[in-house]
Amino acid sequence: MKTKFTHIVLGLVGIVLTNNAVSTENKAEALETGTVEVISTTPLQALGTPISEVPSNVQVGSSKEINQQKPLNIGEFIDNNLGSINTSNGLGNPYQMDVSYRGFNASPVLGSPVGMSVYFDGVRFNEPFGDIVNWDLIPPNAISSINLIPGSNPLFGLNTLGGALAVNTKSGASYPGLSATLTGGSWGRRAFDFAVGGENKNQNIDYFVAGNIFHEDGWRDHSSSDVRQIFTKTGWHNEKTDLDLSLALADNEMEGTQALPLSMWGNTKQAYTYPDSIKNKLAMISLKGTHFLADDKLIAGNIYYRMSNAKSFNSNVQCNDTCGDPVVDGTKSDPYIDARNVLSKTYQDGYGASLQLSLLKDLMGHHNNFTLGASADWSRVRFNQNSYSADLINYQTITSSSTALDWTRLKARSDYYGLYATDNFAFNDQWNMTLSGRYNIANVDLTGGNNALGDTALTGNHRYNRFNPAIGLNYNPNKSLGFYGGYNEGMRAPTPIELSCANEARPCSLPAGFNSDPDLKKVVAKTWEGGVRGKLTQDINWNIGLYDTRTNNDIQFIYSAASQGYFQNVGQTERKGIEIGLQGKLDQLTFTAHYAFVDATYQSRFDLNAPSNSSNDDGVIHVNKNNKIPGIARQTFKLRSTYDVSPQWNVGANLVMVAGQ
Repeated sequence: MKTKFTHIVLGLVGIVLTNNAVSTENKAEALETGTVEVISTTPLQALGTPISEVPSNVQVGSSKEINQQKPLNIGEFIDNNLGSINTSNGLGNPYQMDVSYRGFNASPVLGSPVGMSVYFDGVRFNEPFGDIVNWDLIPPNAISSINLIPGSNPLFGLNTLGGALAVNTKSGASYPGLSATLTGGSWGRRAFDFAVGGENKNQNIDYFVAGNIFHEDGWRDHSSSDVRQIFTKTGWHNEKTDLDLSLALADNEMEGTQALPLSMWGNTKQAYTYPDSIKNKLAMISLKGTHFLADDKLIAGNIYYRMSNAKSFNSNVQCNDTCGDPVVDGTKSDPYIDARNVLSKTYQDGYGASLQLSLLKDLMGHHNNFTLGASADWSRVRFNQNSYSADLINYQTITSSSTALDWTRLKARSDYYGLYATDNFAFNDQWNMTLSGRYNIANVDLTGGNNALGDTALTGNHRYNRFNPAIGLNYNPNKSLGFYGGYNEGMRAPTPIELSCANEARPCSLPAGFNSDPDLKKVVAKTWEGGVRGKLTQDINWNIGLYDTRTNNDIQFIYSAASQGYFQNVGQTERKGIEIGLQGKLDQLTFTAHYAFVDATYQSRFDLNAPSNSSNDDGVIHVNKNNKIPGIARQTFKLRSTYDVSPQWNVGANLVMVAGQ
């Protein structure tokens, strides 16, 4: 059963002097603008590879599309515009969505199995503690381009099981001018965003600033959002060199509500219990640069520091066997109801650096593009959690004691290192081959404990390493038709939260309770992909692709009782599917259409404890080979069109259809 809600938003453009990228003759600065035809196949900017020579179905989003559509966040934008993307909202807040790509998730939920890596100007944006992605920390109006790279591409390092998302930001030289937008609408929505950029050509200095302030009450009770983002970039460049110093700040508070049982379906706006909220704060400073040693030699690098803190408050209600629905009578405290409030604080400090060299030089008389790079990412995390007893009064859990029933104190140290290389070799004008590989090292050290097991119960050391290869071929018989195929491998190391809750004998509670740290095996994904793409006309492109990704030692949260459980390797899973795309321009009409089918299944047998599930067998669900992985949409169809009434005015609409989730 689905309920549809209508949301009215009115936007007023206060000032728009210019908002489109301008051409630049500076080849170092031009790397930042991003184009549809040429992309960087590594996290750092490289000399670029034409899409016709990339052995996968790469998708691109532009700043023009983002500016026209005004999405709340980058997750909403890629859901509306890119194929094989689907979103859901388990936390009940529009900024805290789960993004699924080819059946792999990039989620803000701590403890969820994340299978996508996200990069922001070459900096790994997955949070150190659980590899989660907080979409609310990325300002959409600061983005110049988005590249969605499919498959288990090893060049993007850890967590790239199903794909990687590379986000590049604007510079003042390429995006000069001032724009501001004021928005208001139903559910108390009001927002203001601005962007300003400029350049001093005499000093070769440019600047760019983007900011967002957003508030909404939410269509459900206790589901408000307050988002505050600021991004600044100052750059210096000459004909060969481009240096950029950027600062990103965010201070957000978001409330969300749980799904409702059918007994409460009469009022779908109410909260099951409340409050449930999360406060995210970000401060990230990054220095990146590119320098042409020669026209065919480029060196690129970055160094960064990233501080991200999160405070979450969760209301939890559990009913003992002697009572019925825990919220049937929410007007008084019930002695048979176990109500608790859980307060978690996560302090994350991350810093690192990357360096790569690109060579565009003939090899044995054939066109050749070679890139060699290395990266290091270090993080230090402190996690504190307290659980307090509470009374349930009118669906609100009110803390009844200042003494914590349970507590956890955990420190996590993660050191990630990578050495990678990729080479694109052209046999002739029609055939080219891509060889890539990356050696990953991941060290995760844990110290800490809890009240139940002692101060050192969570202490442990874990080491993971692996070389991940990739190979691809492209055949382009002419400029209007191309075939591609490839194979690649990627890995992810178990996260600190998974390692701290991996003992069947000592289950923990989510979102984040910890009890022991047995070792888990690394997850390895292997992807085959092939397809064909071409042009119907100069302005209309199409593509058809197939893929098959198999993961070994996939990690699943196994419930033991109520909200308690543990993480465990569950063997193999498979995600295979087809993608079809059509995009182009007919006079003033621009359109895109995407269809995607994904079949996500378990390939190993294991048991799940599920006493409350109606399909259980004596409290257990038996997962067998070829059973569907839940929560993944089997089919998605997207249609978007924009009509340019004039150079200054356009109207557009989009349709997103999802089935089989």
